Amino acid sequence: MGGGADDFATVQALLDEWLETEFTFRDTAGLTRQLLAQSPRDRQFVLTWVQRVASTNLALAHRFAELSDQTLESMEREVIEAWIQHAMDQYDRSGLAAAMRVVDEVDDFVRHSFERASGSILEEQSAVLAGFLRGLSGRVLQIAEAEGADPWTDSETLYLPGIVARLPERKDNFLLHKAMVAHLWAQTRFGTFRVDLDAELARFADRERALRLFHLLETLRLDACIERELPGLAREMGRLREQLDDVAAHAGLRELAAPLREPGAGVEGTLRQLRDHFDQLEPSSLCYQGRIDPEAVRECMARRIEREKAVLRVKLAELADELKESGKLAPDAPPIFDLERKASDEALDESLEFELSIDQEALRPPEFLSKLMTSIVLDFGEIPEEYLTAAGPGEYDLSRFDEDELDPDEVWSGAYHEEGAFLYPEWDFARQCHRKNWCVLRELEVAPRYDDFPVDTLRKYARLIKSLHRTFEALRGEDKLLKKQPHGDDIDIDALVEAWGDLHSGHEMSDRLFTRMHKEERNIAVMFMVDMSGSTRGWINDAERESLILLAESLEILGDRYAIYGFSGTTRKRCEAYRVKAFDEPYDDLVKARISGIEARDYTRMGVAIRHLSGLLNEVDARIKLLVTLSDGKPEDYDGYYRGEYGIEDTRQALFEARRDGVHPFCITIDETAKEYLPHLYGAANYVVIDDVKKLPLKVSDIYRKLTS
Repeated sequence: MGGGADDFATVQALLDEWLETEFTFRDTAGLTRQLLAQSPRDRQFVLTWVQRVASTNLALAHRFAELSDQTLESMEREVIEAWIQHAMDQYDRSGLAAAMRVVDEVDDFVRHSFERASGSILEEQSAVLAGFLRGLSGRVLQIAEAEGADPWTDSETLYLPGIVARLPERKDNFLLHKAMVAHLWAQTRFGTFRVDLDAELARFADRERALRLFHLLETLRLDACIERELPGLAREMGRLREQLDDVAAHAGLRELAAPLREPGAGVEGTLRQLRDHFDQLEPSSLCYQGRIDPEAVRECMARRIEREKAVLRVKLAELADELKESGKLAPDAPPIFDLERKASDEALDESLEFELSIDQEALRPPEFLSKLMTSIVLDFGEIPEEYLTAAGPGEYDLSRFDEDELDPDEVWSGAYHEEGAFLYPEWDFARQCHRKNWCVLRELEVAPRYDDFPVDTLRKYARLIKSLHRTFEALRGEDKLLKKQPHGDDIDIDALVEAWGDLHSGHEMSDRLFTRMHKEERNIAVMFMVDMSGSTRGWINDAERESLILLAESLEILGDRYAIYGFSGTTRKRCEAYRVKAFDEPYDDLVKARISGIEARDYTRMGVAIRHLSGLLNEVDARIKLLVTLSDGKPEDYDGYYRGEYGIEDTRQALFEARRDGVHPFCITIDETAKEYLPHLYGAANYVVIDDVKKLPLKVSDIYRKLTS
């Protein structure tokens, strides 16, 4: 493209095609002239990225092209790529307006790119911080990115700055991020919001100054709480204060606030110190302190308190009904529950563990109910008496609340980043990069079904099972002759001849002159990934379950470590992995009942399932790691864009990532059209197509034997 008329027409045609000019922009002639003025190398770079960005949003691609001259002059290409990828990530998370801000505020991104070199980036550290947060007591909390630089919480979500770069070392900046998490958690755990802050602050003429002073004093109280519960982290937070804060000024303040550091000191003590010393204090803040937003806390708590009271009373009523049905409670007895706080650990200011009882009979409530009660205690310091009276019929209409929040399996899983919910990237082939944290996957357990399916399967394939057992017995451990051993059962003639020659040529004679037999132990771990999409309903589902029964029976003989998980879901927000058998679980009646309980569900979003199950497989210490997929079709989902090339390319990228991490993928499918796409996904030798679903149980064990022998 040298800049002539033909080049002008070519570039404008490309822009018209990628930007759909006739629908969005009046003309691209000016943009074409701008691109033709660039060097061929720069122009090709810009056009490539215009095409990629256009797959996300046309207006974003157009704006990037307009700014290309400015960015090429002031930024390295790697920085430009990071800038535009960050804009597309913002589009995914927050929409076009947020993405346009990233594009238009390019100078801010360049400045932040230097911060990113040594800073702690929330996007990269969120999984680690969420894991740390899960290990702390109290309410299950979510982590999200704050709009500004100040951390804060509404009592359910911890809002953290996207980048922390106040210290020269990345590890220290991460520690500051972690200290922010600990401080915000302490606000929810040790009762910062158990008072009406608006009413208390209204007593002061300067409300804003009073809020800042309250926050400072409360931070000192919470520091003492953290020191008692997390002494190691408290020491690291002290080191941060020494590096970033006015230690001398805060030392005097700590003496003034000494009563707040006593065990058992509560937020009422903070307010008392605020009233007594308001005129003596000067507003300041500690490096991890952030801000408090009383209005946001009040609104969040009001919704939660109403919801949790209704849910607790309804669930207690259901628990009482179960006790009556089992004969543990008289049918006409009023279901009034009692709650007693367990003794506190010496390190804690208060215990969050309670014993629930009815008629002086101790109960073990379900886990979600225990967590619900914990959340209520955090708001009130106790569970109000009226909460412990079971709801009457029709007293509450739970449909007024968000259905997802009321479902126990949902409340305590993905929405709160708790164990069992994971965020995974997804490969966008048009962008040629990942959509970060795009898919939400929840790990669930297949509901066991105690029926005769396992027994019927063993009876149906009795002859085949005998043959499989003999075959797998032979594979269990093979004797291997080891040569040139220092000790052994027999003389190694070849080694002896070699040693004799060394001796006569003046060299030292080796002592490795023996052979011995060694039983070669298998060191294999395999993950079976079972398609539970809607298309497997009926006889395909039966064949999958029969195959798993036969495989499990054979693998128990072989001794290989194995796990079985199903996968399904609807859209990127509801991806699900169903645990049938984990690696450390025995093959017992429960696992057999889960295999029996496998049933067809939704769609086949394969990429996220491969990433999750490969990760579980990589946690196992094994020389050979296999990921074997049982499927009846290609990747697809409810949202149309995952069907076709997008889903194929995401799955292919996930399989590439698995191979890179040492996992060997293999696919067994009954899809007659699989030969059109499986070579592209798995390679020519890493899949097999079974032409008759009835043959699936007969073939799977044989295929596994060939894969591992």
